[in-house]
Amino acid sequence: MDDRSLIEERNLKKKKRRRKRIIIFLVVVAVIAAILSFILTREVETVVVGPVEREATVVSNTYTQVIDLSGYVEPYDSQIMRFRTTGAVTGVYVDEGDYVKEGQLLASIDSTQQQAALQEILNQIEEAELSGSRRELELLKLRQASAEANLEYADIVAPFDGEIASVDVAEGDYFEGGDEVITVVDRSKLKATVEIDEIDMQYVSLGQKASLVFEARPDASVEAYVSYIPMLGRYTDQGIGVADVEFLIENPPEGIMPGFTFEGTLEAEGDVTMLLIPQAAITRSRGGSQSVTVKRPDGTREVVEIRTEYLGEGLAELLSGDLQEGDTLVYESRSQLGGLVP
Repeated sequence: MDDRSLIEERNLKKKKRRRKRIIIFLVVVAVIAAILSFILTREVETVVVGPVEREATVVSNTYTQVIDLSGYVEPYDSQIMRFRTTGAVTGVYVDEGDYVKEGQLLASIDSTQQQAALQEILNQIEEAELSGSRRELELLKLRQASAEANLEYADIVAPFDGEIASVDVAEGDYFEGGDEVITVVDRSKLKATVEIDEIDMQYVSLGQKASLVFEARPDASVEAYVSYIPMLGRYTDQGIGVADVEFLIENPPEGIMPGFTFEGTLEAEGDVTMLLIPQAAITRSRGGSQSVTVKRPDGTREVVEIRTEYLGEGLAELLSGDLQEGDTLVYESRSQLGGLVP
């Protein structure tokens, strides 16, 4: 078959495919038109049921309030030690892991200039005491106190009983004042700061016990207690008020180290009673305020401002508002029924 015959055959096949697509398109259009015609020729009937007044009773529920906790533990105390003067290091007296007592000398820096300055002032004080110049003597005493403080700046001492967590200095090194040198930690106790929602803070008190479970010790529960409640809360990026509450573990078990994470619970002391109202009875204004209509025993009605938290299943917990268990709430509900009439 020559090239001309091949071209004519391809053109014939293209025409057939195009004709087939047109026929399919026309069939689809016809089907859609038939469906629309069927729907539009049927009568749509909508039955609207007007407002129906309903009543609900405020009920109470007694339960144990449990607050979920999560976070990580830190040393009870931790401090990064720095030289407060400049010079060459003349001595480092501890290694990482050493246990130290408060006031123990950890490292020293060259203090030749400070010693010389103090000695000069002491000599001047001796001369002033002989000459009897009271004013000059008072000034020299002040200079002596300053020189003694400068001399103390050349030494680093332990601020509390604890362990040496890190040593970043060696004898002969040259350091500027303010450079970090040694870290001291107290791991005899562990602490954790936990973010607690403002709604739950009413159930938190100092000394309250919590039960914590660590991933490092999933088979054991560790007891902690509330050791600090801040005077001020804070506002999160999600728009929630929270308080950073501190918990303390007095005797941390083996294997629990600073930085380890935990999950836990804090139970409120005694049972907690909450009032429940149906979510449908709550009216919300454009400003976000909430209210309900109370039907009094004499038949009168009163609108009461409230604040609630939605619990799910159509129920809300009353957080604030002048409502009592047994109060009758009235509210309207509307329903709409619709359908196609054959």
